[in-house]
Amino acid sequence: MWLYLAALVGLYYLLRWYRERQVVSHLRDKYVFITGCDSGFGNLLARQLDLRGLRVLAACLTEKGAELLTNQTSDRLETVILDVTNTESIAVATQWVKEHVGDRGLWGLVNNAGISVPTAPNEWLTKQDFMKILNVNLLGVIEVTLSLLPLVRKARGRVVNVASVLGRVSLYGGGYCISKYGVEAFSDSLRREISHFGVKVAIIEPGYFKTGVTDTEMISRSFQERWDRASPEVKEVYGEKFLASSLKIIGLMKKQCTQSLSLVTDCMEHALTACHPRTRYSPGWDAKFIYLPMSYMPTFLVDTIISWSSPRPAKVL
Repeated sequence: MWLYLAALVGLYYLLRWYRERQVVSHLRDKYVFITGCDSGFGNLLARQLDLRGLRVLAACLTEKGAELLTNQTSDRLETVILDVTNTESIAVATQWVKEHVGDRGLWGLVNNAGISVPTAPNEWLTKQDFMKILNVNLLGVIEVTLSLLPLVRKARGRVVNVASVLGRVSLYGGGYCISKYGVEAFSDSLRREISHFGVKVAIIEPGYFKTGVTDTEMISRSFQERWDRASPEVKEVYGEKFLASSLKIIGLMKKQCTQSLSLVTDCMEHALTACHPRTRYSPGWDAKFIYLPMSYMPTFLVDTIISWSSPRPAKVL
C-alpha cells in the first residue's frame, strides 16, 4: 500500500513539474508593469525580465532610482515616476502605460512597492502610523490594480501581488501584518472574479529577505521613536527592559534574512511567464518550514510559540 501511495505522490509531482515548465509564447511582445523598482525585489525583477526580452515598464518612486535602473538595462525598459499613495500620480502612470501598450493590453502587473515602518506594539501607535503603511502596502495595491485592470483584462494577462509570510502569521503590531493580510484577501477575491476573463492572479509570500523593508537600523530607529513619544503610563507598563529586548531582537533579524533575492524574483517571473502559474509562491526556507506550517496550527499553539519567543512587558499579570 505504501508503495502505491509513494508512486501516486511521485506521479503528482512529476506531472506538476511538467505542467509548470510550459512557457507562454511571444514573451518579447508582452508588457509588464512593476511598482517599487528603485531597489529590492522590484529592481531585480525589472532587470531580470529585461534580460529575458520582455518589455518592462518600471515604476520608481524617485528620479534617482529610475536613472540608476535605466543605466543597468537595455533600451527596451522604460521608467515612470509613481507614488502609489497619490491618486493623481497613479492616473498619470496609467495613461502612460496605455500609450505604451496600445491595443495589445498589459500582460503583467506586479504590485511590489511596500514599506515596513512604523512598526511597534499597537498601543504605542496612532491611527496615522497605521495609515502610513496601509496607504502604500494595501490601498496603493488596490488603486493601482483597479486603474490598470482593464488593460490586463484586454491581454488576458497576470496580476502578481507581493504579500508576505506575515500575511499568514501576524508576529507584531502595526500596519505591516494588517496590510499583508489585506493583500491576501484582495488577491483571493480578485482571482475568483477575473478568472472568468482569462486573467490569473498570483500571490508572492516571501519569508525574510535582505531588502530595504528589512533594514534593521531603520526599523530600530522607528521603534525607538514610537517609544520616545509614548505616554508615561505605556512606558511604565512596558518598561525599559522590554524596549532593550525588542531592539536586540530587531538587530538579530539581519542574520535571519536570506541574501538571495532571486529566490523571490524567480517566483515572480514564473507567475508571469508560465502557462500554468501557481496561485501562491512561498520563497525562502523560513516561509516553507516555519511560517506556513505555523499558519495551519491551532491558534492557541501559535500564540504560545510567539509569546515564548517575544519580550515580556514589565507589568505582566
